[in-house]
Amino acid sequence: MTDATASKPHVFDATTDRFEADVIQRSLQVPVLVDFWATWCGPCRTLGPILEKLAAEYNGAFELAKVDVDKEQQLAAAFQIRSVPTVVLVKDGQLADGFPGALPEGQLREFLKHHGIEPAPAAPVLEGVEGLATGAQAAPAAPPVDPHAEVGRLRKAVEAAPDDDQLKLDLALALLATGGAKEAARLIDALPANLATDERAVKARARLGFAATLQDAPPPETLRAAIDADPGDLRARYLLGVHEIVSDDPEAGLEQFLEMLRRDRGFDDGLPRRALIDAFRILDDEDLVGRYRRRMSSLLLS
Repeated sequence: MTDATASKPHVFDATTDRFEADVIQRSLQVPVLVDFWATWCGPCRTLGPILEKLAAEYNGAFELAKVDVDKEQQLAAAFQIRSVPTVVLVKDGQLADGFPGALPEGQLREFLKHHGIEPAPAAPVLEGVEGLATGAQAAPAAPPVDPHAEVGRLRKAVEAAPDDDQLKLDLALALLATGGAKEAARLIDALPANLATDERAVKARARLGFAATLQDAPPPETLRAAIDADPGDLRARYLLGVHEIVSDDPEAGLEQFLEMLRRDRGFDDGLPRRALIDAFRILDDEDLVGRYRRRMSSLLLS
């Protein structure tokens, strides 16, 4: 980090070596705006201070990663940067949007608002609670929930409060855990806009997408035979990977998607990368997801 960015809140210098951790992984918690710039670029000297001002004003609602294209040529090449300044938005581990050139402040605010990024309130300062964290005892772990019993409980809750959309989302997620994909899809499709982008709804849609992919797909043994006959059959690899993701062998599924990315990252309009991102969304094994995110980033930046 340079002296210039070290003193600015929510602004940091992004490098090739740290891009996976500082940008891709971080974007799972908070959107990251990546500013590709150069010291010799006049419009960059206009845009940069505005972006840094907004990063401070938005108080952590997004973070600003600065990439000096002359120092980080590998990153600039990976993002196919043809002119500076260029700004890209990384959200939920993937490229969400971007624009070339220096926009005025008003348009920058509209860009952020379009992606649901609004200024965050400052964290309140609480007085007289210094000893609470150290004196608290950890709550005992809750017993595992029977998914079928949870569906029954949530059905009754929705009947009692038919206008509670949060309960409907909870029911949709419970239905997915018991194989009720069609009913879950209907519930999720009917969610209002403020819940349609909820992290849990996005995760559920990824699950539903995989389930829909397999409706008319050949069985795994047929797909394995097709890959043995032609290792470059990326459609067969994709379908086999989906089978494995939704069954009990997610690592094997991730390997299929990674092999697709290695062979042809542009296949079917970027399907290998999209498949990996969707798999990351639905898998609960953070260590497994972290390992394959790093491998995906290494391939994309190679």
